[in-house]
Amino acid sequence: MKEVNKDIVKKLRVNERIIAKEVRLVGEKGEQLGIMPLYQAREIARKRNLDLVEVAVTSVPPVCRLLDYGKYKYEQTKKEREARRSQKVSLLREVRLRPRIDNHDFEAKTRLVRKLLDGGDKVKVSVMFRGREITHPEIGWRLLQRMTESLKEVASLERQPGMDGTRMVMILSPVAAQKTKLRKAEGS
Repeated sequence: MKEVNKDIVKKLRVNERIIAKEVRLVGEKGEQLGIMPLYQAREIARKRNLDLVEVAVTSVPPVCRLLDYGKYKYEQTKKEREARRSQKVSLLREVRLRPRIDNHDFEAKTRLVRKLLDGGDKVKVSVMFRGREITHPEIGWRLLQRMTESLKEVASLERQPGMDGTRMVMILSPVAAQKTKLRKAEGS
């Protein structure tokens, strides 16, 4: 758990770790308190029972802010956690077929692909060729076309069927994800 917190909160210099001779001080409410020597800024922080935190290291002189550092760290980790929770992780899942697949098995694979797409994942459908089967890539192409046709209401073709070594591969993405991307693009 401690390792995660190190990644979440960026390292800021606090109180005695600040090395600049002169700093631009900003108060708790964001008011400018001016440019002053570091010892004076530390003294003001001590009097107000707050921490002196260096927030802009690259500016000259560095900008320091008066705040409760523990509370600040807590709020930052809370924001990060909330941001991570709202992210949707889209995985690329793979379903493999063989050129001589039976109709019932094909339908079972189609149901599996539909389930993965409904879950919001992209699906890589590949037809694996062995031995002399590779001499008939049109069989694999027909299989992939049949799969696309049976899933056209829930999937959109992201990558056309094509050979990748001894496999023929296509990538399907959920239609709902595509629609939200289009809405966002239109809204911008």
